[in-house]
Amino acid sequence: MSGSKEEDRKGSGQWREFFWNPRTHELLGRTATSWGLVLLFYLIFYLFLAGMFAFTMYVLLLTLDDYKPTWQDQLATPGMMIRPRGDQLEITFSVSDSNTWDGFVTNLNNFLSPYNDSHQVQTNDNCPSDQYFIQEDSGEVRNNPKRSCQFNRTMLGDCSGMLDRFYGYNKGQPCILLKLNRVIGMLPGKDGESPYVTCGAKKEDSEKIGPLAYFPTNGTFNLMYYPYYGKKAQVNYTQPLVAVKFLNASLNTDIDVECKVVSNTLLAGSERDKFAGRVSFKLRINDK
Repeated sequence: MSGSKEEDRKGSGQWREFFWNPRTHELLGRTATSWGLVLLFYLIFYLFLAGMFAFTMYVLLLTLDDYKPTWQDQLATPGMMIRPRGDQLEITFSVSDSNTWDGFVTNLNNFLSPYNDSHQVQTNDNCPSDQYFIQEDSGEVRNNPKRSCQFNRTMLGDCSGMLDRFYGYNKGQPCILLKLNRVIGMLPGKDGESPYVTCGAKKEDSEKIGPLAYFPTNGTFNLMYYPYYGKKAQVNYTQPLVAVKFLNASLNTDIDVECKVVSNTLLAGSERDKFAGRVSFKLRINDK
C-alpha cells in the first residue's frame, strides 16, 4: 500500500517537473529561447501564407471586369418565370372571394411600378423596334452607363393594370406575366425576327384552357431590348415582358399550362431541363 502511494507521488512530481522545471527553467520541456524560436517560425510561416493568399486574390481581381463577368457558365436557353408569384408555380383563386386574389393584384402592381410610362419616359430611350440596341465600347474607353429602351406599362394592354386594376381576376380572366432570365450579351433572334411566347395546356387539359390573348401583340420580346449589358453597365434596364390573358378557362378544375419561347437562335428546351426557355404552372379558377 505504501509502495503504491510512493509511486503516485513520483508520477505527480514528474508531471509537475515536465510542466515547469525550476532547475533548467524549462516549460513543457523547452526553454524560453526554444519557445521563442518555435513561435517565430510559426509567425513567419503564417505571415507567408497570408501574403501568398493576398497576392493570389490581388492577381485574380486584376483579371475581373467590373461590368462583365470574365466567364459565363450559362444555359444555351435562358429560363422563364411568371408573375404573380404563386405557391410552387400554382395560381389558384376564387372569383367571388377577393381575398383569394388580392395578393396577386398587389404583387402585379408592385412588380409593374417601374414600368409606369412616366418613369420610362424619364429614364429610357424610345428605340426603333425589331433591331438590336447595340452600344459597343471604343477600345479601352467604356461606353458606360449604357442606355436602355422603354418598355411602357401600357404595352401590356388589358394586363397593364391601367384599364383593369384587377387584372381580370375579378372576372375569372386572369393575366399572367412572363419574363426571360437576364443573360449578358444574349442575342435571341436574327433577321429582324423577335422571339415570341406561346402558351398551351397539356394534352389532357387542352379543352379546358380556352382562348388566350397576348400583350404586346403576338407575345414578342422585341429585339430592341437586347443585348443586355449587365446591372452595373445598364443601370436603368427594364426587362421586357409578355402578358397572357386567359379569356374563358374552365372553372373549378386544374389546368396544367406550359408557356415557352420560340426563337430562331435559341435552342428549344429539353426534358432534362424543364425551365430552359419555358415554364409550367397550374391554374385553377373557382367560381365560389
